[in-house]
Amino acid sequence: MVDGGRCGVFLRDVLATDVEAYLRMRCDPVMMAELGGPLPAAHVTRQVRRDAQLAADGTALIKMIVVDDAVAGTVTLWRPAPDDGTAAEIGWMVLPEFQGRGLAKQGVRTLLDQARAAGRGDTVHAFPAVTNGPSNGICRALGFTLRGEEDVEFNDQVIRTRHWTLELARPPERPETGLPR
Repeated sequence: MVDGGRCGVFLRDVLATDVEAYLRMRCDPVMMAELGGPLPAAHVTRQVRRDAQLAADGTALIKMIVVDDAVAGTVTLWRPAPDDGTAAEIGWMVLPEFQGRGLAKQGVRTLLDQARAAGRGDTVHAFPAVTNGPSNGICRALGFTLRGEEDVEFNDQVIRTRHWTLELARPPERPETGLPR
């Protein structure tokens, strides 16, 4: 379950058959506005196959947020270059018709809990665009620490981001008190 009990909401591994959802998220100008613009469909089709293989191999945690049997979005924890010791990064997207329901926050929290349960002690980095209020709010609400702003290259574009980090080895804090859960 994503949100601790709401029926019909869960995370599952991405599958090679998730092409339609990937295309809707990554080829749509509105969905990709904060990420430098839409990606080419051919690139996205290759990406879903690659992501499904990485998820199946356990190399990355790439999950689909599913609501009542419909894909609502995705949340991913990966290493951009796994062989060079790069830090773990997390990212998420939720389709427009599912936004505003807390699904991204619930999905991120659940994925982080899964990574902790698997014994990962990584520092997780998130890089939402400075203009992406909802994603920056998720980082703040889930106990990430703001490290500052920086330019990040994504989709052959330079994006001004807020750099957030979270130590997986540390128990998550309750945002309202700062105390461990």
